[in-house]
Amino acid sequence: MSSSDSDHDRDHDRDRDLTSRSAAGLAAAVRSGEVSAREVVDAHLARIEALDGSVHAFLHVTADGARARADALDAQRRSDGPESLPPLAGVPVAVKDVLCTRGVPTTCGSRILEGWLPPYDATVVARLEASGAIAVGKANMDEFAMGSSTENSAFGPTHNPWDLGRVPGGSSGGSAAAVAAGFAPLALGTDTGGSIRQPAALCGVVGVKPTYGRVSRYGVVAFASSLDQVGPFARTVEDAALLLEAVWGHDPADSTSIPTPCEPILPGLERGVAGLRVGVVRELTEVDGIQPEVSAALEQAVKLLEQAGATLDSVSVPSAIYGLPAYYLIAPAEASSNLARFDGIRYGLRVVPGEPGSANAAAMNGATRHAGFGAEVKRRIMLGTYALSAGYYDAYYGQAQRVRTLIIRDFDRAYEHFDVLLSPTTPTTAFPLGDKVDDPLAMYLSDVCTIPTNLAGAAAMSIPAGLDGSGLPIGVQVLAPGLGEAVMFRVARALELGFGFAARARPGGPA
Repeated sequence: MSSSDSDHDRDHDRDRDLTSRSAAGLAAAVRSGEVSAREVVDAHLARIEALDGSVHAFLHVTADGARARADALDAQRRSDGPESLPPLAGVPVAVKDVLCTRGVPTTCGSRILEGWLPPYDATVVARLEASGAIAVGKANMDEFAMGSSTENSAFGPTHNPWDLGRVPGGSSGGSAAAVAAGFAPLALGTDTGGSIRQPAALCGVVGVKPTYGRVSRYGVVAFASSLDQVGPFARTVEDAALLLEAVWGHDPADSTSIPTPCEPILPGLERGVAGLRVGVVRELTEVDGIQPEVSAALEQAVKLLEQAGATLDSVSVPSAIYGLPAYYLIAPAEASSNLARFDGIRYGLRVVPGEPGSANAAAMNGATRHAGFGAEVKRRIMLGTYALSAGYYDAYYGQAQRVRTLIIRDFDRAYEHFDVLLSPTTPTTAFPLGDKVDDPLAMYLSDVCTIPTNLAGAAAMSIPAGLDGSGLPIGVQVLAPGLGEAVMFRVARALELGFGFAARARPGGPA
């Protein structure tokens, strides 16, 4: 073997080591001087370049900006010392393409915004930079976050790193796949009806939907404003807590932001679950089509928590069974309002039909939206517009909001007796690409276990719980009351230790 071959092998081994470390481990290594932030970024960019052609987790890779940011952090360490570095200094992060990034393309996975460069950063993106984390790219997603498989992206689907022939989940599939494939130890996504937790389960990573209002929505391109919430992806529970604590907190720019201080998560992460009361949600464990291995993983979770000292019992949230139909009236109704801004006039795509000077504004609006929006977005706009129309508002949208109130009350009653709740994250593991694209209802059922929490505005997260017989990841969901993230993370950490999955998990696709 030549010396150049030996050097190449050492570099490859070093890159593999760096891309397999946790965010906490990388931050500590950069702070101690074991590695530079530039070395960390270069290792992850090299992996993206080598493997993302088959995964397609990213729509845009910000290689130059990431390297410049890493060099600045390394210079800061040299001049001001390691204690000057922020907590996530040098840690690469993938950012879902629904979050505005100043001067960096933000498409929401849609042709109607292709090439748009926001003039400002979303609050969470600004807080990422303040934490020292380094954005390495914009992650692929279902168009305007409408989907459960990332097959609705106008720029092509993302593939699951565990099996490239299967979906990664959605709508934050690119973010989940980026973390699972080792492209970044952390990622940000959004969760409107399960769009963080469902892909986290299918990709074998941790995904968190915080309490509505805990993380700023300023700079998030809206889908359903009363449901959307930003949250983290990570390979470990600790890393997810690190990222959440970096971006959450009150933001005066977001009128729905909760003003009360956030209870820290990390100090109590290792407190265990002894004495906690955990309820297993009956309605979410008995959904149609649940995979036997998913049920078995939930049973194992129950045993692990009992062995760790928690008290487990079954609990009913009766109105949860109506979550899916209520959601698919409320969310499309809000989408039909939010997406009205994409009119071909203010920004993004503009299509002028006919001869120059012959078209009016209405014709231009229609032609732009016809060309720019995909089939699923059009379907939901039509559903939402119909639900809000005169003569149907009370029967559809109004009734759905009343169901939402029942769901909130039922969860509140459950939390009077339990500290957290437990359920599957998804009924099945990852399904083949193309398997459900022609059956919207089957696709929507992928979120049947996650949607109720969004309607309630509470917190929930998905934890990897092992693999099924085909080697595909299974997720278990921990649900908590509003502002209950600290105890939710304690339970998630106990499950992580019990399952022992995070320490050994590597995707079976890209190696």
